[in-house]
Amino acid sequence: MKVHEYQAKELLKQYGVPVPEGGVATTSEAAATIAESIGTKVVVKAQIHAGGRGKAGGVKLVDTPAEAAEVADSLLGKTLVTYQTGPGGSVVNQVLVEGAVAIASELYLGMVIDRATERVVVMACTEGGVEIETVAAETPEKILKEFADPNMGLMPYQARNLAFGLGLKDKTASAAASFILKLYRLFVDKDCSIAEINPLITTEDGAVIALDAKLNFDDNALYRQEAVTELRDLGEEEPLEIEASKHGLSYIKLDGNVGCMVNGAGLAMATMDIIKLAGGEPANFLDVGGGAKEESVTNAFKIILADESVKAVLVNIFGGIVRCDIVAQGVINAAKALDLKTPVVVRLEGTNADEGMRLIDESGLKFETAKGLKSAAEKAVAAATAAGGE
Repeated sequence: MKVHEYQAKELLKQYGVPVPEGGVATTSEAAATIAESIGTKVVVKAQIHAGGRGKAGGVKLVDTPAEAAEVADSLLGKTLVTYQTGPGGSVVNQVLVEGAVAIASELYLGMVIDRATERVVVMACTEGGVEIETVAAETPEKILKEFADPNMGLMPYQARNLAFGLGLKDKTASAAASFILKLYRLFVDKDCSIAEINPLITTEDGAVIALDAKLNFDDNALYRQEAVTELRDLGEEEPLEIEASKHGLSYIKLDGNVGCMVNGAGLAMATMDIIKLAGGEPANFLDVGGGAKEESVTNAFKIILADESVKAVLVNIFGGIVRCDIVAQGVINAAKALDLKTPVVVRLEGTNADEGMRLIDESGLKFETAKGLKSAAEKAVAAATAAGGE
């Protein structure tokens, strides 16, 4: 789950992490009021769940409250397109108005789960304000790393190693080490999956401040993070993904035309790869789960077909815990209930696969069956192309 920058900074403040003075506004008048209360130059920042806002014109430095109101008015209700939003962009419903800060240096600080070591890795770099992916690709030696022991946590000496590695000295180094330890505590306490401060800035008087902040949270831990869950902005999420979550389905909308209904995340990824290998583009990632039942299959079909770009559907099920005949009956029932016109290719393997295929063949519906994954993907791509999905 993602939150807006202003929400992330509210959480940072709860842990004593320094952030600029500011507030969120949903009207130009409110933006002017916040700017007036700050009393200095301010920065007006569009609030959407995407990076690259500055390059897209979503971050503006202004001198007066009147200018803050003008910029806010130009952003609120408008669609901002960045390299992370895709061509459709995201609508700006609120802006963050913050006091401008004199910057001595810009740094990068990030925390993620490193699955290779099964630890939280803390990354720091002198290249603040630059996408960390670019730094990793071009100058990976500039990225400093410390790994937190799951039992001991991030130790003070590790935070100091990072601060000194960034070239910081004296009270600035101490402030940076303190900043890192506080951010780590937030990361663990709130079940974060990503914490990124870019840029992390220093000032001439030795302060270390989060000029920007990005926090993502582990969806699987939200049941114990009620306060975090309340920050969820459904307006920033894909409607079909929201609907899928209501039915316990793992769904991510993509840009292709071949809908995918698969059980198991690994098989779903492999299915999308094979579709691309066959010359097509998957329209979604959808994992109905290892224990898929008729109801979940029906709901999955409804969600897939609600995407108007879908021109064909590939059902790829490996029966283990789930029985293929149950999935097949769910597919048949869904097709009848939805008066299905979209071509459907079905591949079933594993428990009761033969019985499942018999049900599909005797359903009287226009399903196409396939034995292997390669054949299934090729048939689905061909069907999508024939239906005008090029």
